[in-house]
Amino acid sequence: MRCFNHLHLAVISLVLAASLAPVREAVARRPASLEDNVSNLPTVALVQLPPQGQSVYRKILQGGPFEYDKDGVVFGNRERLLPANRRGYYHEYTVKTPGERSRGARRIICGGQEPQVPDACFYTEDHYSSFRKIVP
Repeated sequence: MRCFNHLHLAVISLVLAASLAPVREAVARRPASLEDNVSNLPTVALVQLPPQGQSVYRKILQGGPFEYDKDGVVFGNRERLLPANRRGYYHEYTVKTPGERSRGARRIICGGQEPQVPDACFYTEDHYSSFRKIVP
């Protein structure tokens, strides 16, 4: 009878281990949090942004006014370089490039529930090919 009990416990252990395997895999594959992903990005101090970038950042916190009609539109994060989030979380703003006739390549992207109180903002000077988190 004693062998049966050990065998019974061994079978139960194997069944439990097998049933928990998908849970362990799901936890291992879970999306990283905003903080996890943001900490992987390089940073740039606000004072290191070009003057036009510093001005746009201040306008974002003040709620505008902005120079371009497209400022404040939803940024889709199609490049997936920023932390994954729901559609509508990120908004983009143009950072004017002196001498450029179009909007140029420089942008600030901010994420959060309220545009004037962003969770984080990011600067790109190469039209979404790379981002640096803005550190105020």
